[in-house]
Amino acid sequence: MIMLRFALFILLSCIAFSGYSQPYLSDYTDAGNIGLSISNTGTIGRPNVRNDPSGPPSMEYPLGSGIEHLFEGGIWIGAQFNGNTTVSTAAFDAPSGYTTGASGFEFTTLSGIVERSSLPGSENFSSAAISHQDFVTNFTDSNVIVPGTNIPVQDHNLPLMAVVNLESYAWNFSFADFFVILNYSLTNHSNSSWDSVYLGMWSDLVVRNVNVTQESGSAFFNKGGGGFSDSASAIYAYQVSGDDFDYTRSYGASQILGVTWRDQYFHPENDTTFTTQGLSAPRINGNFWNFRSFDGSLFGAPEDDLERYTKMKNGMDFTDQSTQSTLKAATNKIQLISIGAIPEIAPGETVQFTMAMVAARQLDDPSSPELDTRVARQELMEHLNWSKRTYLGEDLNANGELDANEDLNSNNSLDRFILPEPPASPKVKIQPRDNAVDIYWTNNSVSSIDPISKKQDFEGFKLYRTKPGDDLQGTGSNEPILIAQWDSAGNNVGFNNGFEDISLRHPVPIDSLHYHFRYTINDMLNGWQYRFILTAFDEGDENLGLEPLESSFTENTFRVFPGTPPAGENENVEIGVYPNPYRTSAAWDGTSSRTRKIYFYNLPERCVINIYTLAGDVVAKLEHDASSYNGEDIRWFQDFSGSGSRVFSGGEHAWDLLSESGQQVTQGVYLFAVEDLGSSEIKHGSFAILK
Repeated sequence: MIMLRFALFILLSCIAFSGYSQPYLSDYTDAGNIGLSISNTGTIGRPNVRNDPSGPPSMEYPLGSGIEHLFEGGIWIGAQFNGNTTVSTAAFDAPSGYTTGASGFEFTTLSGIVERSSLPGSENFSSAAISHQDFVTNFTDSNVIVPGTNIPVQDHNLPLMAVVNLESYAWNFSFADFFVILNYSLTNHSNSSWDSVYLGMWSDLVVRNVNVTQESGSAFFNKGGGGFSDSASAIYAYQVSGDDFDYTRSYGASQILGVTWRDQYFHPENDTTFTTQGLSAPRINGNFWNFRSFDGSLFGAPEDDLERYTKMKNGMDFTDQSTQSTLKAATNKIQLISIGAIPEIAPGETVQFTMAMVAARQLDDPSSPELDTRVARQELMEHLNWSKRTYLGEDLNANGELDANEDLNSNNSLDRFILPEPPASPKVKIQPRDNAVDIYWTNNSVSSIDPISKKQDFEGFKLYRTKPGDDLQGTGSNEPILIAQWDSAGNNVGFNNGFEDISLRHPVPIDSLHYHFRYTINDMLNGWQYRFILTAFDEGDENLGLEPLESSFTENTFRVFPGTPPAGENENVEIGVYPNPYRTSAAWDGTSSRTRKIYFYNLPERCVINIYTLAGDVVAKLEHDASSYNGEDIRWFQDFSGSGSRVFSGGEHAWDLLSESGQQVTQGVYLFAVEDLGSSEIKHGSFAILK
């Protein structure tokens, strides 16, 4: 491992001085329930998400909900270096976010972005992967001119000559799909030591629902409140007000997990390791400031390296009542969380700095009018605890050493980023039909063996579902309701109701798989969206203090639309429209005139739908193929149906009441003709649009 690190150091050293140019690239996590964008210049987030919600997420949670938590973020490195106070920053206060060579964006690319996965079935499977979805990239602050260009990096005159390897980790487990770990390996590429080093994360956490809000400019950013959790080593933000307030109610947080320095765990909870050596105890500091407010006040933005280093060294007093009051007020606040002081990082030396970006729901607290209370933060604290537990891995007592009974995988090495595993997710096939849904799944979960306990600890299945219309209230993505559970009989876990009601006597073959379980739900509403989630869970582990763990929520999430199946060629059924008449702003419409929809039903498997005025003018033409239809052709599904797997019945097709030229159609009576591409038969009908 040491030789490999040294080889990487030499390679990146040569690249940094060669004028090598790698284009700006970014990618985003989607293995779990949080979508975080990561670039090869050291920035995280996608600033333009507020203008282009249909593109990649910035820091979206739940994935597909439109609830974003981050404008932009980036690592900071501060040190005493060659007699100077120097801070190298990957990101800083900028109205438009990252721009090549702009002030505050002092890192340049050294590589592309490599994706890898620990999941054997993934196309990116790699034995080197740590999580279900890793991204790996490299960047440096060594250049004062952007390689391959004549563009100077503004205000970047004292580079630390740092080479940074970033690995991000994301999981799809239901108890770990709300955070992304950022694991930085920083190498001193210079000929001098870095002294009194502070490492940190600058972030502009902004919590808004970009699918709903109509606010832009400063009105988009100035609705934030914030806070700091000393016990969780995290700084966080939430929304105080705004036109989308009822569609958000969420926290975004930046958390320091620890530093590995000279094989020691550098963190305040391990302070005695350093004080007994005569070194200063590690400290974690939090700071907020008002965006680009260079006024020298407590909430003023740092204007130069000396002021930035001072912020990293000295955190705010979060027990001060005036500070608390300011943090609760709605403003555009920037966050900085930092750890230090690391006594020295010598030339050629590498330290590991590990962060987590975490999201959670903001819970209601009926006992208080305040938004940010202990009750409101309960889920956030649980999520922060899980990210910390993931980082610690086998280091159960957080002392940085492998103690007796901590070697969970028996390899005689202290391993971080280890999670217990729930049973494997069952393979699911959902078949919606007229006012009903049939759910089939496989039995692969039953034989799962936990890699830590080595036990076959499968316990049962859970089925969740949202109510029709939840998607329009901002709850369809994050508050599914448990509607059924089946688990093993004869123990003290769960309902002990067994599997007789869902087990198939003979497995059903569908799409090359054999399905062993089936559950049918009747009395469904055609055309409405229901979100279904099927998980497997284990019996927990008392020895490790673990409650039963569930498999991935995201892997088996389906957005299901009951409706009529495709009509056969010889089937004499009437093709129609619902609702008919259609009244604008119907219950299932979205928040704008661009997010309306009606459905054509009893359609053939492959057909063309032509819509006309009474005068015979063509208004719109829709091409329907039951095997591939997913609603992507209209805005409603983009805004309110997320990125999850959509399942339609096959005999229905939605129209957004927009003409071929994208204009809203007026009230009146319209005609339609449906041509069956298999039989060439044409059927006609009409519908009305009313105000």
